Amino acid sequence: MRIDFSEIQDIESFINIPEGSYLCTIADIKVTHTREGSPRWSLRLDVAEGEFAGRIAGWDSLVWSERGLSRVREVLGLLGFDVGGVVDIQPDDLRDKRLRAQFVAEVWENEQTGKPVHRLRVPYRGYGAAEIDTPY
Repeated sequence: MRIDFSEIQDIESFINIPEGSYLCTIADIKVTHTREGSPRWSLRLDVAEGEFAGRIAGWDSLVWSERGLSRVREVLGLLGFDVGGVVDIQPDDLRDKRLRAQFVAEVWENEQTGKPVHRLRVPYRGYGAAEIDTPY
């Protein structure tokens, strides 16, 4: 096999679908912590229906810090949890839940490699309930 690598862009791309709004399933949850020590639940969002069903749409995180709890409450409410008071929840409780997510492309530079990284992200208010057509 012969290939001219001078024509290949030196980028890291994690984009599997076009930008847009998709009904997604929470397929995986990874639990880590922020530098400040707050729990972070990283959610793998898979497209649930349509042309791109089954593809990984992207990852997003819920950060259980004082600043992040407003977004956590909003997302849990959209997933059907009663967020009007005390909630006892574990990461696996989110698995297979569905919601609508808006994905927008972003590019940033990998500090270790210097290469541009292309990925999709969910904006702060980029979620909606599964039964509606578009997020807020």
